Amino acid sequence: MAAAGGYGGGGYGGGGGGYGGPPPGGYGGGGGGYGGGGYGGGGGGYGGPPPAGGYGGGGGYGGGGGYGGGGGGFRGGGGYGGGGGGYGGGGFGGGGFGGGDRMGALGAGLRSIDWGSAGLPPFEKDFYIEHPDITARSDAAVSEWRAKHEITCTGAGVPKPVLSFAESPFPEYVLDEIKRAGFQAPTPIQSQGWPMALSGKNMVGIAQTGSGKTLSFLLPGVIHINAQPELRPGDGPIVLVLAPTRELANQIREECNRFGGTSRIKNTCVYGGAPKGGQARDLRSGVEIVIATPGRLIDFLESGTTNLRRVTYLVLDEADRMLDMGFEPQLRKIVSQIRPDRQTLMWSATWPKEVESLARDFLKDYIQVTVGNLELKANPHVEQEFLFISQHEKASAIKRILSTIKPGDRTIIFCKTKVSCDNLTRMIRMDGIPAVAIHGNKEQRERDNTLREFKAGHNYVLVATDVASRGLDVKDVRLVINHDMPDGCEDFIHRIGRTGRKTNEGYNEGKAVSLFTSEDSRLARELVPILEEAKQVVPPQLVEMARYGGGGGGRSRYRRGGGGGGGGRGGRSGGFGGRGGGGGGYTGSNSIPLGGGRY
Repeated sequence: MAAAGGYGGGGYGGGGGGYGGPPPGGYGGGGGGYGGGGYGGGGGGYGGPPPAGGYGGGGGYGGGGGYGGGGGGFRGGGGYGGGGGGYGGGGFGGGGFGGGDRMGALGAGLRSIDWGSAGLPPFEKDFYIEHPDITARSDAAVSEWRAKHEITCTGAGVPKPVLSFAESPFPEYVLDEIKRAGFQAPTPIQSQGWPMALSGKNMVGIAQTGSGKTLSFLLPGVIHINAQPELRPGDGPIVLVLAPTRELANQIREECNRFGGTSRIKNTCVYGGAPKGGQARDLRSGVEIVIATPGRLIDFLESGTTNLRRVTYLVLDEADRMLDMGFEPQLRKIVSQIRPDRQTLMWSATWPKEVESLARDFLKDYIQVTVGNLELKANPHVEQEFLFISQHEKASAIKRILSTIKPGDRTIIFCKTKVSCDNLTRMIRMDGIPAVAIHGNKEQRERDNTLREFKAGHNYVLVATDVASRGLDVKDVRLVINHDMPDGCEDFIHRIGRTGRKTNEGYNEGKAVSLFTSEDSRLARELVPILEEAKQVVPPQLVEMARYGGGGGGRSRYRRGGGGGGGGRGGRSGGFGGRGGGGGGYTGSNSIPLGGGRY
């Protein structure tokens, strides 16, 4: 078939040969290996005329890239495997079935901008006036407050925190909205983050979901918008917020509607998996705030539907998650379309070197605030329990756990696969408990409706894949169940962090129950110190697994291989097939009638 190589080492079909045709590559391709670097290898082509690659492409069936691989296509510049994604790594086929390297080529049509000769008009970004009480507060008192709330600040000129709404520089219309929402005092991240953002400095914030970080960047964004010239026809947004998932993007928009309405600031939310028509109309009509996932925003930029020339306030929310999903190339293309003297705020739950590198590239002379330490740390306000069982015992364990909760107690159950998510939802509903499932195969309208119903308490059990484990902001979740353990302890911490959250009165009671099988022993060694740090009882079985067989803590989030981030098999923008908004009712497992077990 081809020249060098072998089954596992240098490519399934070998090293540099070609199946039989004029392209520079060939069926076997260049590097790769069946399990290591690529089913078809490194740079080949199936046998047609494309110069750019072909069936084998550059990825990997089971390794780091994608089924068909990196830059090629079946017969022409794109193809079966598309770019970036991965059957085993991060998405079935990456960028589309047969029409272009979807994710790899996304943004290729964007014109590069010479900002040096663009003649940029000046804009205002420093609005912070320190309250006299803050000025009078001693450095020792500030240090004591930061230590109490586990806040660390770095960089030059970090302002002192705002300890009450009375000390904040927000105008009355913003403070009125805050009071109407029932907030008594700023959260620690708001206390420190507001003066940092209002001072016009580039900033990095490291804080967990549920800490109040959304308002940390939104309210200063409202002030920023009101100080800029009004939008004219053809202008793009002034504030751009980039988020990794449509669920998080929608939650940010809800906060925008809540706190930006009285100032007549318009916003829209653009994301894949929903029809483009309404989103495009909003963009063309002119909105001050755009909340977007990277792929759909690039679609609109390439089509000329909107532009980013007016953006002077850029927010990257959950930057670590966006990198985890393979969005770094798209982020770089988007940022290249924004004036370099903008104010940039990057928010992340963790601070790995990949996120730090992105911050150095995107933010000049930034200041940083970190809540808690940068080590993996579980919420100490969540009571944790582990059940050591076999796979076939999980269904009865779930029934037993759910029989102990009160009707109406919000519960999230995490599963590893969409199939187990649906099967479990069917079982629970047949037992008479109003459960609903959310995962990537559900249409966007159904996902939105599912979250609304769960937040309202109509369906109080949510069965989810990890699509919902980050950025899901639901108040008063009482119980989290790990039906399947995640790949790594970082995802475990994010999952259980859906409960035991801070409120105005303190912390909600929260509990997490994890069903632990022998296959999960790889996590044991890393879990033991996490539980000890959170002052939880460490089960003897877990200690035993950690001592004798407990692996090294699962896969690293940033080394799982390709980043499917935005393609579905045959789909255009999101989901497994990406058909758009679809019907608004429940489907599949969510439509199973409730049985007689509970009601």
